[in-house]
Amino acid sequence: AFGNQLIPSSMPLKKATVFLNPAACKGKARNLFEKNAAPILHLSGLDVTVVKTDYEGQAKKLLELMENTDLIIIAGGDGTVQEVLQELSDANVNLLSSCVQAVFSKIPIGFIPLGKTCTLSHTLYPESTNQVQHITNATLAILKGETVPLDVLQIKGEKEQPVFAVTGLRWGSYRDAGVKVSKYWYLGPLKIKAAHFFSTFKEWPKKHQAALMYLGPTERPPEEPEEKPSRPPLYVRLYRRLRLYWSSAPKEIPQEVTPEDWEELKLSTIELSIATRNRQLDLTRTEDFMDICIEANTVSKGQFVNRGSQKMRDPHICPEGSQCIQASRCILQLPEGTEGSFGIDNEEYEAMPVEVKLLPRKLRFFCDPRMREQMLHAAVQ
Repeated sequence: AFGNQLIPSSMPLKKATVFLNPAACKGKARNLFEKNAAPILHLSGLDVTVVKTDYEGQAKKLLELMENTDLIIIAGGDGTVQEVLQELSDANVNLLSSCVQAVFSKIPIGFIPLGKTCTLSHTLYPESTNQVQHITNATLAILKGETVPLDVLQIKGEKEQPVFAVTGLRWGSYRDAGVKVSKYWYLGPLKIKAAHFFSTFKEWPKKHQAALMYLGPTERPPEEPEEKPSRPPLYVRLYRRLRLYWSSAPKEIPQEVTPEDWEELKLSTIELSIATRNRQLDLTRTEDFMDICIEANTVSKGQFVNRGSQKMRDPHICPEGSQCIQASRCILQLPEGTEGSFGIDNEEYEAMPVEVKLLPRKLRFFCDPRMREQMLHAAVQ
């Protein structure tokens, strides 16, 4: 149907920039994209430019493309999404800074799931057991044009450039065991339980000590209208300027600055998770916040092994008995000499003191119209 539509000669083609990670899905991503997604994009009449994210120092090239594109398509996994955001910030150009966020936030983003872990696909597209069908459904959803706003986390260390995440941050024993699962590939379906079981042979219970300061949820402002009002006639603008010129300057009333109400918490946990609400997207909620889950370190070895499988399916699940906090901003302080790593959108980073700030509704992602209907229907109920 898309291929049979005629495009008038006077109509400019929409330009799409595809960021493809050929290394995703154990090197099969390029073939999957070219066989299943690329033909649909070309048949739709898009002017497609493919950029392979397989070399460093691409930030300048990405910026040049950003200035001349109508939509962005990320083809890969969670790491590819994070990499596209990170490449720009590494070049000292903050992708979500005040000077460019207004422009970039309006560019819709499509996600074609080609990687091993594709957390966003659970939010944007219906579940599918067939990988080819999942890829083609995602590509068609991009062409249909329905979008949803997603939150972003800005994670900043003391000296490092900020890291951006659309899923969240994990620090703890489940994450550490999860990254070792591939070592037990020879155990087949038992490899997940084996990785978690063998990790309990070391010090137990594993305690992760930290201090957490956080601010509560913030009220969601009303959405700005997509279409700006038309410019008033010349005589109206002249009248307003003259009135402003002759009127006396208004007296400045000093505004009282309300001190931020920080809550402080000492924690000892088996795992800490800071996640966006993108997985349980609510398009009608009136507050913006991220979920902080602090799991008790009283988990037995058997519970740890059994819960490990759940964590592999949904890394940011908050089990029963955990302390759950809603926050718009938080500061995580770690004791000196703390070892280990964070998992940020399934990418590994050195554990260090960080400030995590919620950037609500900063990116618009294409989604399947059926998923959007489900979100709105669930909100009404």
